[in-house]
Amino acid sequence: MSSLPERAFFNAQFTLRLLSIALTSAAIVTMLHSHEALIIADIFVMEARYNYTSALRFILGADIVVCACSVLSLIFVFLLSGPRSNLQQSFFIVFLHDLAMAMLMMAGCGAATAISVVSRAGLSRVGWIPICGQVSKFCNKVALSVGFSYLIVVCYLLLTVMTVHNLKSKSPAKQEGI
Repeated sequence: MSSLPERAFFNAQFTLRLLSIALTSAAIVTMLHSHEALIIADIFVMEARYNYTSALRFILGADIVVCACSVLSLIFVFLLSGPRSNLQQSFFIVFLHDLAMAMLMMAGCGAATAISVVSRAGLSRVGWIPICGQVSKFCNKVALSVGFSYLIVVCYLLLTVMTVHNLKSKSPAKQEGI
């Protein structure tokens, strides 16, 4: 790394990737611990778990994939910060990775948000009643996990914009004055 802007770019990349790893880890742990059982009249047990709905399993899977890919991309960006040969092509791969991770997290957040809204408010037209009044700890933990996941989306959108800006500023057209 030679220039101050280049060093700042790599520092921001490291920071956002570390933050993504921390947030995905927090989202995973929170979702895995989001279960609650409610005993009704010593006869019936109402249980709420993340794995009872495909939307929450999907966001958990997305969090796991993004966490693993964030670790790998952190290593890759660390290697790029040293002596490099084709930095522009390498950062295009990083851009595609960051874009894919942002899209995966957006899909997971959308699915989990939809089921969370139904859990809190119900859907009277089809006869679904709200459950969060009975299993509020479960709903609050799911909401916290989904909140962490939305922050991951923000991190990856920032990473995507930063990488595109970096690629654009180093493009041959810009260097030739076009």
